[in-house]
Amino acid sequence: MTELKVGIIGCGKIAYFHAKALLKIPGCRLVSACNRSEEKLRSFTKRYGISGYLSATEMVRTEHLDAVTICTPHPTHAKLAIACLNEHCHVLVEKPLAVSVAECDEMIKAAERNRVLLGTLVQRRFYQPCMRIRKAIDSGKLGHPILGEAVMLGYRSKEYYLSDPWRGSWKGEGGGVLVSQASHQIDLLNWYMGKIESIQGHFENYTHPFIEVEDSACAVIRYQGGGMATLLASNSQNPALYGRVHIFGSNGKSAGVKTDGGSMFIAGVSEIEEPPLCDLWTVDTTALERLQEQDATFFTLLDDKMIFFHQQSIANFLAAVAGRETLCADGFAGRATVEVCEAVYTMTKTGDNIWYSKDHLKD
Repeated sequence: MTELKVGIIGCGKIAYFHAKALLKIPGCRLVSACNRSEEKLRSFTKRYGISGYLSATEMVRTEHLDAVTICTPHPTHAKLAIACLNEHCHVLVEKPLAVSVAECDEMIKAAERNRVLLGTLVQRRFYQPCMRIRKAIDSGKLGHPILGEAVMLGYRSKEYYLSDPWRGSWKGEGGGVLVSQASHQIDLLNWYMGKIESIQGHFENYTHPFIEVEDSACAVIRYQGGGMATLLASNSQNPALYGRVHIFGSNGKSAGVKTDGGSMFIAGVSEIEEPPLCDLWTVDTTALERLQEQDATFFTLLDDKMIFFHQQSIANFLAAVAGRETLCADGFAGRATVEVCEAVYTMTKTGDNIWYSKDHLKD
């Protein structure tokens, strides 16, 4: 099999996770990186012994890349992705996919037009308890999902927002707790519940006067299959509490995961302190303790907890590029998360009462 040539766009904190992950994945080779700052670019490329570029398009063309991963600030995702997709290069984008539904649609269209893959990196889908819920839904153990809830109660300090110049502003980050932290729980909720029909929601900034964006939000989501779910997100809990997603089925059974606990992971700053655990499981009322022990043991035995799940997500994307696997989280998955965020932002700013989802339309 021909080795896939991969490049990384953006040389910030999360790019180091991508590089370490790529070095562990068989069948691919990290050959280059791109960044707008020469200093960061030189440091990154020297560390990994790869070529460096200031232009993503030039990098793709010169290195004849098969795929790139995008690790830049959120508002830059769409432009960079479309440029690479138009070079017939497969693209995997760190969450969120973009900062608007319109941008997501343009990215999806570019991928379809050029017959390449567009993927969203949402590594929590590869957590053991998260995959277990998906399998329970697929096998009918919950009937069909009728109710869901996603909660992300974390904390972000002033120092966190000062750590990068783009954080905490609409122009630089595209949003606050919804796009930057709760997007993982939103993605899981949509993955389990299905296609969105409508959204109602609101955001506020309660405890972070030094940033423009929201630190708290809530929403109610209606799904096309008839189910509905609630979303509650906040960066104002000090100390941080947890992130959870719970699903309730038509047969009275339920399943849930605590995706995050304690002081939550910040790329390049902190580590995952608590293992992701199954925290609700009435599919088999005698199994919860056993499943929690299984999840904790699996997590404890991981050699590199910080990059393992990124590695799983990137490996799935590259296997999909090679035609060996189905892509776990495509552009439509990323679009669904962005739609929830944009709906809440738009309703709060305009005073609208409800957002009705519009399906992606091809050219």
